[in-house]
Amino acid sequence: MGMPSEDVVLIEKGKKVGEPTVITVNCPGRTGLGCDLCRIILEFGLRITKADVSTDGIWCYIVLWVVPYLDSLTVRWASLKNRLLSECPSCAFTFFFSQPSNCSKTSPVYLMKYCCHDRKGLLHDVTQVLCELELIIQRVKVMTTPDGRVVDLFFVTDSMDLLHTKQRWDDTCKQLHAVSGESCIMCDLQLAGPEYQTQLGVSSLPPEVAEELFSCELLDKETRSQALTPDLTELKKASVVIDNSLSPAHTLLQIRCVDQKGLLYDIMRPLKDYNIQIAYGRFSSNNKTYRDMDLFIQQTDGKKIVDVDKQTALCSRLKMEMLHPLRVIITNRGPDTELLVANPVELSGKGRPRVFYDVTLALKVLGICIFSADIGRYSTPDRQWEVYRFLLDESCGFQLSNSQARNHIVDRVRRTLMGW
Repeated sequence: MGMPSEDVVLIEKGKKVGEPTVITVNCPGRTGLGCDLCRIILEFGLRITKADVSTDGIWCYIVLWVVPYLDSLTVRWASLKNRLLSECPSCAFTFFFSQPSNCSKTSPVYLMKYCCHDRKGLLHDVTQVLCELELIIQRVKVMTTPDGRVVDLFFVTDSMDLLHTKQRWDDTCKQLHAVSGESCIMCDLQLAGPEYQTQLGVSSLPPEVAEELFSCELLDKETRSQALTPDLTELKKASVVIDNSLSPAHTLLQIRCVDQKGLLYDIMRPLKDYNIQIAYGRFSSNNKTYRDMDLFIQQTDGKKIVDVDKQTALCSRLKMEMLHPLRVIITNRGPDTELLVANPVELSGKGRPRVFYDVTLALKVLGICIFSADIGRYSTPDRQWEVYRFLLDESCGFQLSNSQARNHIVDRVRRTLMGW
């Protein structure tokens, strides 16, 4: 016997404009479920303003209050519900609740070829169409030819699993043609072949660039390229406190951090990677700037975290994820100027969603054209990263050799990524 699927995920929209939508998830629990749900909500462009999580060890009950990051965003609530349902363990298999879920259906990867005459902001406009259609960009290769044409190779998966149908592809082509108009030269789709595996290869970065991008010393002293403008520097603080005295069976994790896009996902991600189970949690706001979170947690063996080294490692990792969930730098690539963005990857192989969307949006707002772009993977001793690389067009009007202009670009990209 299981709970009807329509009762597993409930979505209640706000009655007035500006009121949050309440999402309720009631299903068997598993380690990492909260992280996976937060990731999907972020993927749909929603911000979690408040959250309550509780479990009795078998069943979990999660309530999330969400609002769109942009007032103009149109949310496909039915699709969101289906995506959330797909992550919930089946109610008919409650005895397997404690096992991490790696059984999600693997969607086929498609290669989408798109060619048209280039213009400012085109890459972001195409990316926005793909996001609105719930086509997930896995890899991308963007090239500009000498005659002013742009060739985009997008490796995508379809969260609706319908891209193999003619109607779904025709709808995609129609919306892409609307972006480029008569300048569209080609729009083609096929199942990805060996070239996708080539794209999965590890990116090669010069040692000095890798050191600047992945430096572990950012918590103590930010490198020049990572520094924020002064008005946000004072906000770059995070507090993580562990207390084992308040509960006989659980460790209390108390977190306070400046609010930012995807904050709850950034907190849940390391807990999932460390296989830490959440028995009860509350995420709230004490003012417009900071967020507070109380989590009662256990290890997978059902015991509290008493080992000092484990406590230190967990606190350090959480602070890093909250203060620097993404890395942004500008560097030279031969005679060209390159923007690099590093996105941490979960142990499950997934990275933060909408990064490519946010970076291309920031560059569009700045009026900077992108000569080429690609996404690859890079491994450091302790984790794997998605690395987004953008060669910037020198003819955009920005003096890219000027350090002040470069810092302005980095700051704008980071603000967009963080929702500031």
